[in-house]
Amino acid sequence: MQKTAEKKKREEKEFELEGLNCSNCAMKIENQVKELEGMENVELNFATSTLKVAAEESRLKKIKSELQQISDRIEPGVKVLNKGEENENNDRANSLRAYLWQKKNIFIGVMFFLFALAFSNLSVFKGNIFYSLSLPAYITAYLLIGYPVLKAAVLNIGQGQIFDENFLMVIATIGAFGIREYPEAVAVMLFYMVGELFQERAVNNSRRSIKDLMDIQPDYANLIKDDEIIKVDPEKLKVDDLIAVKAGEKIPVDGRIVSGETALETSALTGESLPKDVAEGDSVLSGMINLNKLITIQVTKEYKDSTVKKILELVENASSKKASTEKFISKFASYYTPLVVLAAALVAILPPLLTGAAFDQWFYRALIFLVVSCPCALVVSIPLGFFGGIGLASKNGILVKGGNYLEALNKLDTIVFDKTGTLTEGNFKVTEVNIYSDYSREEILEIAAEVEQFSNHPIALSIIEAAKNYKKHSAASNYQEISGAGIKAELDNNLILAGNERLMQKNNIEYEKTDSTGTAVYLAKNGEFLASIIISDQLKDDAKAAVSELKELGINNLAMLTGDNQLTAAKVASSLKLDNFYAELLPDQKVEKVEELLHSSNKLAFVGDGINDAPVLARSDLGIAMGGLGSDAAIEAADVVLMTDEPSKIVSALNIAAKTKELVWQNIIMALSIKAAVMILSVLGMASMWAAVFADVGVALMAVFNVMRILKTEEI
Repeated sequence: MQKTAEKKKREEKEFELEGLNCSNCAMKIENQVKELEGMENVELNFATSTLKVAAEESRLKKIKSELQQISDRIEPGVKVLNKGEENENNDRANSLRAYLWQKKNIFIGVMFFLFALAFSNLSVFKGNIFYSLSLPAYITAYLLIGYPVLKAAVLNIGQGQIFDENFLMVIATIGAFGIREYPEAVAVMLFYMVGELFQERAVNNSRRSIKDLMDIQPDYANLIKDDEIIKVDPEKLKVDDLIAVKAGEKIPVDGRIVSGETALETSALTGESLPKDVAEGDSVLSGMINLNKLITIQVTKEYKDSTVKKILELVENASSKKASTEKFISKFASYYTPLVVLAAALVAILPPLLTGAAFDQWFYRALIFLVVSCPCALVVSIPLGFFGGIGLASKNGILVKGGNYLEALNKLDTIVFDKTGTLTEGNFKVTEVNIYSDYSREEILEIAAEVEQFSNHPIALSIIEAAKNYKKHSAASNYQEISGAGIKAELDNNLILAGNERLMQKNNIEYEKTDSTGTAVYLAKNGEFLASIIISDQLKDDAKAAVSELKELGINNLAMLTGDNQLTAAKVASSLKLDNFYAELLPDQKVEKVEELLHSSNKLAFVGDGINDAPVLARSDLGIAMGGLGSDAAIEAADVVLMTDEPSKIVSALNIAAKTKELVWQNIIMALSIKAAVMILSVLGMASMWAAVFADVGVALMAVFNVMRILKTEEI
């Protein structure tokens, strides 16, 4: 009981870090927050500038001020807000950002003037009495320009945070003053600040592009109350409330149309460009856009449980599940900077000691090492790269729960499909009735419908649809659904069995096995075999193309698991040219088969409906739910959720994963190559501070622009 009480006291809180544009700083903030007393879980998502912390309720009440202190120390100017606070003050926040951007531009302009004045004093008045004014001018310009960097460096040194970009810039520029390279000392700091300014702008633009991809959240709802329409927050809607959705408006919550008909744009949810026609009685999902006519909707889910809320939470939380590449770079950066600083010290000391070369010459080269060593270009681009890939996937109707799953898609060599509803339409129809008794076709279907009326299985529904008339029975009837076999029911003192061969064998019924293609339902009454009913399903339109394209992408093992009979499974597998199939499997046997296949594969994905196949989805390396939009079970069980039930979306997911991988590694190779080249050139005396600044801030900018490129991808 005590443990349960303790758990209840624990809760999560989310903050927004407005103005957080340095990924290296974000990593430091996260690490320092983790060291605070009582923190159980800390996740900083740089892509969305959000920080999630978990601790005791009493501890969370005073955490905000501590977070602000840590942020002020590591990256001055960051404002810690409660989650959603920015949205409530959005106009004011945008105006403030515009004002600060303008203020920074004016500040940089003034600094350029001071630098030009100092430089002109040095060059024009050289040998003149005014020459003595140049040093004070340079120092004044340096202190004004570099104040944010100097302040951050001093605060971090006080906390033991030495090897960061602020400290490195301060040491490098003060060192330049020491060897009388005044113009370079001021210019490096000036252009570093300019680069940081543009990097901040680029990061914000990248974030905005990502948010635009997920701009599906409705701003308001039209609540119908006492024959009046009241505009309210979607979060205030209750189940069974009636709302009006006008042409051009987003549907705020999941619901059912009670009056009207219209066409809906679903592209933001499913990636489908064609509108969807809906009418009275149809279910609709939040985030869809009403295109032409007024409709009235009855609310079936509150906003917190609605589809749009789930999607937004999934995408926002996806970056907390970091890919192995992200984890590697974070660890690499922690070793990389100290090693480069050590190398810079050796460059400054060893050549003069061993060869008698001029100390100031090698000291200058060492300063270039210090400027180059900042890992910002690596740390900023990789999380944004993965988040950009996740955002692009969402735009195409594919929910990926984390960067780790996006990366795993690149490693797949085996994909195992469920059959019904995944590769086939799942729209069963009775195509054949084989009678072995005195009953007519209509009577056989009526008896079968009597026993199937309590089931929601697609096969049962197809039999009920085929039967013109059948007797309705009470839900309290003696009815038993036997997993993996069929249905057993006692109706009007008659024992009726409807199911597969296993059900007949288990009850010692002598039956005639059918060779027809399709799913066979064998029917028996009071121990007498009556007939076999054949139900057939159709392949999905894009199933063959999807399988063919998956093979072209290098997936060399495509298999199918089904509870259906061997003959039907063989026909589907042959039509699709699958490598293997396994038929007549019970749910637990599907799990066993996947476990067996896992041993012979590098990475295995299972594709299922997300509800019946939840155990298999959870057991596979990567679970992909088909047609899981709005399904809690699908979203919970799967790692990737396809918002439509098209197998071809798997091909799109693999292509997006490949593009993301290519982008991330392009940025890594570009950053390391340019930094290594500048380091080598600096040792050879062929690089200046200007090259070092480009290798730091310039490369980071290039990496961010590369991320923005993937966000603008139209065709996958």
